[in-house]
Amino acid sequence: MEVTGRIIAVLPEQGGVSKAGNTWKKQEYVLETHDQYPKKICFQIFGEDKIAQAHIQPGEELTVSFDINSREYQGRWFTNIDAWKVERAVQGQPAADMPTPQDMMSGSPVGAPAATPAAPEFEAGNPVDDLPF
Repeated sequence: MEVTGRIIAVLPEQGGVSKAGNTWKKQEYVLETHDQYPKKICFQIFGEDKIAQAHIQPGEELTVSFDINSREYQGRWFTNIDAWKVERAVQGQPAADMPTPQDMMSGSPVGAPAATPAAPEFEAGNPVDDLPF
């Protein structure tokens, strides 16, 4: 799922230690949509590296791709909106700041092209420019 809007609040980072002894961090953000009746959506990013990578600031215009997950605890239900990709508008072109699930599975770094472009072809017609540099 996706939503586009402006960040109106960056909530304090939260963290702790799991039962297994691993440290964890998450940060929540509030996005306001540009609909006729604007909605406020609180989403979270889990993981210190992903929080730093997203580097979300108040006032930014973003498109957030997310999953919704609900779980039961002591008879009550809790719902999380977990962001997995954040895109900013840069001169009218969106730029991915967080890896997509496909990037994470392939191991390719963020910002790296999906496929290496083919090497340019050089024509041997001009003897002066026969070197590729």
